[in-house]
Amino acid sequence: MKRRIAALVAGLAMLAFPPAAPADPVETDPDLASRDADYAAGRRAIQARDWPAAVASLSKAEVRNPDHADLHTDLGFAYRNLGQYDVAFRHYERALAIEPRHRGAHEYVGEAYLMVGDVKGAEKHLAALKRICLLGCDELKDLEQAVAKYKAGK
Repeated sequence: MKRRIAALVAGLAMLAFPPAAPADPVETDPDLASRDADYAAGRRAIQARDWPAAVASLSKAEVRNPDHADLHTDLGFAYRNLGQYDVAFRHYERALAIEPRHRGAHEYVGEAYLMVGDVKGAEKHLAALKRICLLGCDELKDLEQAVAKYKAGK
């Protein structure tokens, strides 16, 4: 009888206090720039829109940090801006393999799909962001706007 009561109490506690959902990671390791000079240089090069320098620095950092989703997202972004879409897509795919809920990677790969005329590919990542960003997020808003603008121009 005591076991049944204990199980009932535990069940009611789970209903009243469900386990917390995992946090939505925006960055998998926001401090990498403070630990890796090449990553920091790559981020600065992105800010300066110096895509070849960004690729060079980020590629060096990738050797030491092959499983860093933000780094792969940044590499994808730099290659995308160089017009090297195949390489960009590989880095975005790697970022999403490391962190499937990476909002920035979903936004940027969706935008890259629009750049190559693949609306369905972009909409796939828009749908993923809608599942991830239940209350909305900048990445969702930005990709929604990009898809709408693309469709309006077609």
